[in-house]
Amino acid sequence: MNFELQSMPVDILLVEDNAGDVRLTREVLKTSKVSNNLIVASNGQEALLCLRKQGKFAQSVRPDLILLDLNLPVMDGREVLEKIKDDPDLKRIPVVILTTSKAEEDILKTYNLHANCYVTKPVDLEQFVKVVKSLEDFWLAIVKLPNHKQ
Repeated sequence: MNFELQSMPVDILLVEDNAGDVRLTREVLKTSKVSNNLIVASNGQEALLCLRKQGKFAQSVRPDLILLDLNLPVMDGREVLEKIKDDPDLKRIPVVILTTSKAEEDILKTYNLHANCYVTKPVDLEQFVKVVKSLEDFWLAIVKLPNHKQ
């Protein structure tokens, strides 16, 4: 299959408190066929500051895609998702839930809050790399993302 690669770099907001998962995701995305910039927020409050370009994120760009963990300190991912999808300025940014939770109630709640997809993070390193690669292939190479830069 030949896909039209994004011509501009894709800005990705990773909301993740696990330093190991951040490092791995960064490494996988570094080898991407699609040029991308990874912005990292370590909790839900930082994610909202980034999205609203406030505080230390005042100079951040608006992400094209959000990878959101659910179990975060300060403000959990469910609350972040709800705030994103309730905000007319942010709600069109695709949000991929990337979490260790397999709980049916989390899956239902996040889809009810308009998550774009729900992916369970494998604990196995090799499988984690495959999942991030699959997300990259789908969201960065296949899907046409809305242009938030205008």
